Amino acid sequence: MVGIIGYGAYVPCHRIKVEEIAKVWGADAPSYKRGLMLEEKSVPAPDQDTITMSVEASRDALMRANINSEEIGAIYIGSESHPYAVKPSGTVVADAIGATPDIHCADYEFACKAGSEAMFVCLGLVKSGYIKYGLAIGADTSQGAPGDALEYSTAAGAAAFIIGSENIIAECIDTSSYMTDTPDFWRREYQHYPRHAGRFTGQPAYFNHIIGAAKMLLEKVSMKPDDFQYAVFHQPNGKFPMRVGKMLGFKREQIEQGWLVPRLGNTYSGSSPMGLTAILDVAKPGEKIFMVSYGSGSGSDGFVFRVTEKIKEVQNLCSHTRNQLDGYRRYIDYGTYAKFRHKILKAE
Repeated sequence: MVGIIGYGAYVPCHRIKVEEIAKVWGADAPSYKRGLMLEEKSVPAPDQDTITMSVEASRDALMRANINSEEIGAIYIGSESHPYAVKPSGTVVADAIGATPDIHCADYEFACKAGSEAMFVCLGLVKSGYIKYGLAIGADTSQGAPGDALEYSTAAGAAAFIIGSENIIAECIDTSSYMTDTPDFWRREYQHYPRHAGRFTGQPAYFNHIIGAAKMLLEKVSMKPDDFQYAVFHQPNGKFPMRVGKMLGFKREQIEQGWLVPRLGNTYSGSSPMGLTAILDVAKPGEKIFMVSYGSGSGSDGFVFRVTEKIKEVQNLCSHTRNQLDGYRRYIDYGTYAKFRHKILKAE
């Protein structure tokens, strides 16, 4: 058995409402709220980035895992917004949580599936016996150009998972991956904001890859949607994960617990992993979880987890993801948001 032995999430307290963004650009806020099912999104403060959020989520994961950080053999951080182009995020996190230099670190990129990519590799390394524990993180302070449709959804958050083979709280039964060269979203070197192919990001990109990975995985494990209590899919907006779930045969009630995007926004590499943390917060022993990520360019990773009795011992050791989402919130106006996100800069 290999699986998750500890998990954690982090949600910044700052928020901005869809209406606040829409009024600046003369856009129709109700269309975003109805069509894309978006209400508000998280915003990182000026002193928050992928590294700081990864540290916060990792500390909760360590507390739930109840292991010595010096036993972690690898730290992999998936993100589209690593603070440095040349300098790893993983080594900073390793120092912050007290890991030893005898560790392997790497920063992963694959658009919004970089977090699940880190999980996939950690599961393989632990299963092979090469490392005892691996720390996989999906975190982002995602970018959206001013006035672009992405600006209504791009948010910030992190999810961290410690993978091991003892004291497992969610066993990984099997995985799948589905990849093609489908360029629906990209950001070239030196460009601050990504570009996207509009509606092309839907059917040939998001839906094709999630459905491809999901069907492959369901066949591998000889299960059907009704066999699962929970399902979580990548959440670029509120509409897509609900639609793809329905296309695959999942019911709304299976998706809702991990469906954070209407009030969190799209946390890119942290999107489906953060949804998984919200599910683990309430899951019961024996329940099964179906997860499929998506990253532009394009690819999806699928996972099937079975929750164990150990889950009851760790759920309430740290703040639940939805408690962070629904708890203390500090709403900001567009000017403050633009300053926080470096869309406007103070003259020297």
